[in-house]
Amino acid sequence: MYIFICENSLEGILTGVYDACASRLGHRNIRLMTGEPANYELFSEYRTVVPSFEKSRKVVDTILTRLDYNFYETIYQAAMSAQMHDVKKMDKADAIYETILLALSCENGQKVLLSLGEPCVYRIFELCRNTNREVGHHLEFLRFRELKDGVLFAVIHPKNYVLPYVAEHFTDRLPQENFIIHDATHKVAAVHRASGRFILTDASDLNLEKTKEYSPEEEEYSKLWISFFDHIAVEARINPSLQMQLMPKRYWGDTPELSRFV
Repeated sequence: MYIFICENSLEGILTGVYDACASRLGHRNIRLMTGEPANYELFSEYRTVVPSFEKSRKVVDTILTRLDYNFYETIYQAAMSAQMHDVKKMDKADAIYETILLALSCENGQKVLLSLGEPCVYRIFELCRNTNREVGHHLEFLRFRELKDGVLFAVIHPKNYVLPYVAEHFTDRLPQENFIIHDATHKVAAVHRASGRFILTDASDLNLEKTKEYSPEEEEYSKLWISFFDHIAVEARINPSLQMQLMPKRYWGDTPELSRFV
């Protein structure tokens, strides 16, 4: 068995797909793996995949040409999931590899995604569901706060790489605002200029102290919002367990009204 070790990114996985196909070792003799394995298998040869934009671009072009954009979007969502390898489940990279091969081998490859009886397709479904669920949570729980310079700033700590979807949503909702959404987990920020599109940029050197310098109006509205939040609650019906069920505690630290209780 030949095992191709891929970087945990869309580019890394699609490069692994390209290298696996180009190796001509036989698809049944190949598996893809995301990240270094916890335990190496006997009688298996491991090959490290170096991410390549050109190779991944060729795989994307093939998907868009021979399948369709919806199929690519599904693969993209699966790759954004934080779930990688699991002893009980198919590795994320291998599921993407097998699903692409299965689709390309069929006359109507787009319909392969409906074949949930196929282990690789069902795994893709699980990965997409995992990503989409967290996207939905951040669209509900994200809180913007106005900085001194008038820029709206929000911070999130997602498990999955959901920033592109979240930024796209708020670009449509707030087209006339300058805003920044900081993904503190992946150290990436989405920067949106009013009346323009957003860009993703490295935020590993972001000055976090500057992001806590709020405008006077923001300070006042935050106090009013917290006061409203506290007074609207019916004391006899306070249910912390249900509250955590509806809004998981890992989101609390990024909200002004609940960060006090973390």
